[in-house]
Amino acid sequence: MKTRRLGQGGLAVSSIGLGCMGLSSGYGPPTEKKTAVALLRAAVERGVTLFDSAEVYGPFTNEELLGEALAPVRSQVVIATKFGFAIDAASGKQQGLDSRPAHIRQVAEASLKRLRTDVIDLFYQHRVDPNVPIEDVAGAVKDLIAQGKVRHFGLSEAGASTIRRAHAVQPVTALQSEYSLWWREPEAEILPTLQQLGIGFVPFSPLGRGFLTGAMDENTSFESGDFRSGIPRFSVEARKANQAVVDLLGSIAAQKQATRAQIAIAWLLAQQPWIVPIPGTTKVHRLEENLAAATVELSAGEIDSISAAAAQIPVQGARYPEHLQKLVDR
Repeated sequence: MKTRRLGQGGLAVSSIGLGCMGLSSGYGPPTEKKTAVALLRAAVERGVTLFDSAEVYGPFTNEELLGEALAPVRSQVVIATKFGFAIDAASGKQQGLDSRPAHIRQVAEASLKRLRTDVIDLFYQHRVDPNVPIEDVAGAVKDLIAQGKVRHFGLSEAGASTIRRAHAVQPVTALQSEYSLWWREPEAEILPTLQQLGIGFVPFSPLGRGFLTGAMDENTSFESGDFRSGIPRFSVEARKANQAVVDLLGSIAAQKQATRAQIAIAWLLAQQPWIVPIPGTTKVHRLEENLAAATVELSAGEIDSISAAAAQIPVQGARYPEHLQKLVDR
């Protein structure tokens, strides 16, 4: 597995990381612990060094899972986790945003314990808190870096102005936001901003939350607890309309003797050398399929033709329900 650099602080990671949320929450019942530990260790064996978690995944159980699974290889991996939500300890329910500096410090201490480590490699603000100046957030993480508890600062779903303001206080190593062939909004303003400032980009949902793999269609039903059932883009009508994107990937995949997932990830990797997608999975064979995307070579002409063809397909449905869309910074 080749490596890529995120930001200007020397953080080198595998060119494809692993998004770990789905092992504990979001897509139905959590993966059985033994299976999840085996998957994480299989990823390490196959060269993955970037593992993405958050306190809110579970909540808390995803960090505990990574702590256990990665403890034997801690020095070989980069663990990213996130702060920014208020979570009721008893019920585990989110209670809005909270990026007050005191809360950031509390989350850092708790995450360190769950992750069984003495330093968080990459600490993201999960969502921008409109009630706390981003300068205060960046300052709090800067203090944690000075104390040796955090190595790098990241933002998630932040707008260009917020990124610039935060970066002026504490250099931002990476931005994590959704980016794929069916969500290309970052190309307009975010990618140019990151390039100018020397910030890495970590796209989550590079496979469109599974849709771009071709594994689902308008007849697919979701398990209880699968948050896709509440996303407008995954309504029956939207899935039927958006099949055109999957068909496009299928035609290209056939030509390249690859899978749809591999073409989707390879296209992302080809956009910039500082982009590191983090597809998630619960199955080793899907992990291997995703990682093999790093060996798929797309010519400049192929990249341009894929981009142009995808741009002609109007993707239907919002990527978040309204109450979650409000949490996305602009």
